[in-house]
Amino acid sequence: MRYFIQFSYFGKAYHGWQNQPNAITVQEILEKALSTLLRQKVEVIGAGRTDAGVHAKEMFAHFDFDLIEDTAQLVYRLNAFLPEDIAVQDIHWMVPEAHARFDAVERSYEYWLVREKNPFYFDLAHIVTYPLDMDVMNQAALKLLAHTDFECFSKSNTDVGTFNCDVRHAVWEAREDKWVFTITADRFLRNMVRAIVGTLLDVGMGKTALEDIDGILASKDRGEAGVSVPAKGLYLTKVLYPKELFDEQKG
Repeated sequence: MRYFIQFSYFGKAYHGWQNQPNAITVQEILEKALSTLLRQKVEVIGAGRTDAGVHAKEMFAHFDFDLIEDTAQLVYRLNAFLPEDIAVQDIHWMVPEAHARFDAVERSYEYWLVREKNPFYFDLAHIVTYPLDMDVMNQAALKLLAHTDFECFSKSNTDVGTFNCDVRHAVWEAREDKWVFTITADRFLRNMVRAIVGTLLDVGMGKTALEDIDGILASKDRGEAGVSVPAKGLYLTKVLYPKELFDEQKG
């Protein structure tokens, strides 16, 4: 049977989501916990990969196993077994063909920025103290919605079939004691959000002109875009799936 596990993690201690040799990852820790508690080797397929140091408020992965009648009890046992920086919220019964990565129709990220030195955000946000114009940054962000090719924001030598993404929402807002950039798309390229934020910061400080954004996107050249901001400020916040994938009769 196929299950979706819904979980979150604070990424500081991990070299991203995906299993890697000689580096600790979230996938490795989650697979070990499931395999130990279910007493059988369990492999999980995530909704996507997050880079080293990136956090996830909502992440999904699928795995196959025999009938698990009490999924709530398994959630409880996993949370007792997992380290403090990984938490499981739910385990969903799914239709057999459901795929955590390929069936996701939308993903959202937030990037957190604080405008003055703040020890309570040391591991949670990027600190930028120089003057920024949020209005012009939002004008630049709006331009993203008119484009489909985001190769200029992709990590170099990325092995993907296409650099096309459908960006549906991109906006900066002041939220309590921080600035938050929210972006939603059907898919994201490696390093894409951090490169976009770095470019928007260049616009906000006047280093890059607003009218240059379209040219940067058209160039398809990573060197034309801004530098990537630190991973610690990036959060995967939402992964959306069609409702028909969830087997409501079972759970």
